[in-house]
Order: sequence, then C-alpha cells, then structure tokens
Amino acid sequence: MTYSVKVMRPVLFVPRLLSCACASVTVAFGVSGCSDGQPTSLATYQMIWNAPSGSESNAGAALSKARMLPSLEPAETSVEANRLRKALNGEVQSLLRPTQAQQRRWIAMVRQMLAEQDREISRAQLLVAVDRNPHVQTLMLIVAQPSGPWMVLGGTHVSTGEPNRHGYYITPTGVFVHNDSILDYRAQGTFNENHIRGLGLRGMRVWDFGWQWARKGWLANGERGQIRLLMHSTDPTYLAHRIGRPASEGCIRVPADMNKFIDRHGVLDVDYQQAAVDDVAFRAILPRDAKPTALSGDTLVVVDSSEV
Repeated sequence: MTYSVKVMRPVLFVPRLLSCACASVTVAFGVSGCSDGQPTSLATYQMIWNAPSGSESNAGAALSKARMLPSLEPAETSVEANRLRKALNGEVQSLLRPTQAQQRRWIAMVRQMLAEQDREISRAQLLVAVDRNPHVQTLMLIVAQPSGPWMVLGGTHVSTGEPNRHGYYITPTGVFVHNDSILDYRAQGTFNENHIRGLGLRGMRVWDFGWQWARKGWLANGERGQIRLLMHSTDPTYLAHRIGRPASEGCIRVPADMNKFIDRHGVLDVDYQQAAVDDVAFRAILPRDAKPTALSGDTLVVVDSSEV
C-alpha cells in the first residue's frame, strides 16, 4: 500500500491562533530526503517521533515524521492498543470500561454505520465513536483494522444535542471525517454573556467537522437545519456536571481529561500531522506535549443505539 505525500502547502495566517498555548512554532526550510510514502512499522514510527529535538540531524526527521503513515500488522496493533489502554487508565479519571458484551455491541454498531456510509478501513487506526442515545451519552475509542480483531479501549460520558429546547439541534448520526480542509482552533477560556466558558478552559482543543445537517430539536415535524459540528470541552464550573445527558446545542461535549487525551495522542490527527509538515497553522494547532500514536485516525462515528 502506498500513500501520497503533500508538499508545498501555502502557509495560512490565522490571528486567532496567536494567543493559544501552541503559538510558538519553529519552521525549518530546505530539508530534503523526505519519506517516500511507504507504510512504516510501529518501531520505526515510534523511533522517529520520539527522537530528541534540537540538532540539525533531527530537523529532517522532525519534518518527515508527520508524512509517515504507519501500516501496522495485527500483532503490532495489539501492542500499541495495549499501550494506549494503559495511557487511558493513567490520564483519564472519568474513564468508562465497558464489559465484553458492551464492547461487542459498540463494534457492531460502528461497523454497521461505516458500511452504510461506504467507509472502508484501509489501515489500522483509532475511531472516535459516540452513542447519542439519551440514556447512553457515551464516547468510546475503538481500534479498527482491515484484518485482525477490533478493540474497544475505553471511553467517557459525553453530552450531545438537547431536545425540546429552542435553538438546540439533535446531534446528527453518521461518519464525519476530520481532515486538513478545515483548521481547528483552541478555546480562549473567555466568558460569554452568561458568564459561561462554553468551550472550556484556555487551550482546550476544538475539533471542527464542518457544516452538517441536523434535526431541529425544538420542532416536532423533523425540520432540519445546518450546524457547525464541533467536539470540545465545556465550562468546568457550570456545565461539566451535565456531561452524561443531552445538554448541548448540537455539538459533542467531552470531559476535559478525554479532550486532553485525544489531543495529546493525535487520535483524530493523522491528516493534521501530514499538513503540519509544511503549514505553520497546522503545526500551531498540534500540542507541545504531543505523543502521537501510530494508530492516529481521522474519523468520528456517531450512532444512536435507541434506533438500532
């Protein structure tokens, strides 16, 4: 399997990024000998990403590493999945650990949604799956692979669109791709007119899945409108305690610790890692403490177990 390599992307200037925690960016020019786009083993991928910075010899690796899309064998996938599961246990205090029966149900629902949307899994990767069922309101991280078993690593409660409230939409189901056609941003941590930090504390990641059609939750006739589908944290004082029940205007609210985990490990950032090679704006978005997994993906899957 081969992968194309993106080069000479025009640099974007995005003023809103200047105040985020990742605004300090170093750009290197004139580096040759980039990856030829061939799939990379887990060991090679980890070696390059974990190489110490600060020397000329590492500049090429720093720029070429994001171009390397690993294609892990099932045994390597299992090793990386176990590493991520251990990291989840240590980094996410709100972690949910589904039973074996629940894991099988999650995998079945996600597989079905992917099949309905004609989305094929071509390499081992992480998927972010959300069940908008009002009685479930849960996110799970799932390892999907073209051959070999799928695995549920764990998850957290979330909040999706609240029904029966004017101006609030029902979070749409489907498969949503996170790629470099849209630039994410980070929360400023500022208060709105209701003294609410709607996107959470300063620096929290906001994943942008673009304009999507969603049902207007305050109408009974099924009328739809367009919303900007985002996944983000929320106000730790006034709104975080509502996570676990429908409470958003249509976006997906996640706990702060899961937000940090998905961000730090590049769960949805495989395309951003590619774009960051030659675009300072994407490099500014990626966190300074990034520990990108070789299973980085680009896909959010929203299901509703009450409709299955």
